Amino acid sequence: MDIIDEITRAHREVGESGEAKTIRIVRHYDTDVDDLWDACTNAERIPRWFLPISGDLRPGGNYQFQGNAGGEILACEPPRRLRVSWVMGEAPASYVEVLLAAEGDRARLELRHEAVVPPEFWDRYGPGSVGVGWDLGLLGLALHLTGGEKVDEQHFHETPEGREFIIRSSRAWGEAFQAAGATPDQVSATTAATTAFYAPPPQ
Repeated sequence: MDIIDEITRAHREVGESGEAKTIRIVRHYDTDVDDLWDACTNAERIPRWFLPISGDLRPGGNYQFQGNAGGEILACEPPRRLRVSWVMGEAPASYVEVLLAAEGDRARLELRHEAVVPPEFWDRYGPGSVGVGWDLGLLGLALHLTGGEKVDEQHFHETPEGREFIIRSSRAWGEAFQAAGATPDQVSATTAATTAFYAPPPQ
């Protein structure tokens, strides 16, 4: 796995929508839109690169990722658009939208996550708190589409490649945060906190 290549394949943006904070990731995959849509929505394929999923997987239905988020399927327009609510524990719902499009012989994926974030949490972790997690998920999708092995979520951060990926992802979200207006001190503090959360120093 080329860590630098995987990081630079994604374009990252940080923004606001009313009171909500938003992150946006765009990256391309060497497949067609139909295959990418199937990988993102087929209950048999999703666990191969992300997490086991259950629920009533149709518009208006609900989904639940094992040990992670769940929510309602708000829009499903094959093979272009998927929008869901995203609920973790007792936290208020946030919203995730995935848009797919063909670009030449590749497929373009755009993911947007919108959430009202407590100010103290945003001040501590910034956009990397959710952005690094999505980078890891989209890395898993890339490996799946190219026939690679699934990332071991529990131990990936303990491997040299995994730790390097997380560090670079956290820095990349820091750069996107600064481009959105954060100060250098904010970027430095949130990047350090996010890195420590996803890849704590070895004991």
